[in-house]
Amino acid sequence: MTIPERIGKLDWPNIEQSLWEQGYACTGPLLTPQECAALIELYPNQSLFRSRIVMARYRFGEGDYQYFANPLPPVVVQLRESVYPRLARVANDWNQILEVPERFPDSLATFLSQCHAAGQTKPTPLLLHYEGGGYNCLHQDLYGDVAFPMQLVCCLSQPGRDFQGGEFLILEQRPRAQSRGEAVSPGLGEGIVFTTRYRPVKGARGYYRANLKHGVSRIRSGSRYTLGVIFHGAQ
Repeated sequence: MTIPERIGKLDWPNIEQSLWEQGYACTGPLLTPQECAALIELYPNQSLFRSRIVMARYRFGEGDYQYFANPLPPVVVQLRESVYPRLARVANDWNQILEVPERFPDSLATFLSQCHAAGQTKPTPLLLHYEGGGYNCLHQDLYGDVAFPMQLVCCLSQPGRDFQGGEFLILEQRPRAQSRGEAVSPGLGEGIVFTTRYRPVKGARGYYRANLKHGVSRIRSGSRYTLGVIFHGAQ
């Protein structure tokens, strides 16, 4: 089964409901074990990447990640192009209910053209790598004025076999309320769709924005690799 076929067979009504209610959704399997292993094998090949970040240098955490250069690997292109239209519909509904005028086009190619017109021409999909003791501080992935409100991560390593710990963390911050956190442990090849910045929450006076950040808890042992699929470009 091709990646577009897999994306089409996901339980999108439940994914959309979870995005509305929680700001994130687990997708189930997106990549095969072979596809996960093939992506990990790309990591040492510096010619495939435009930039490498050592997290400790910037106090982002402990670990490293690399942004792919163009052309992106076919697996990444297919994931990005197949998931984007599904999320664009949710993103437009969110903007409408929050009274945000911006609307996102149906196709990723059109959206990337908007990013390029704003000077955000660099590709943003990336591979992240952690060893024992590694972690990623809570953050948001914003690279310019144009930002798509959702993104996707896929776990390329098997929890419990390749690494221990390393849960995906989500922190929701609501106005005048204490923050709420969740920890999610996707399996090999499984994905999590989550909001880049905020989600709409219904209050007594209508909808308001709840701010979300994401990160990774400390890896107790082993090696953890993740594919990050961000839809907007970077400057």
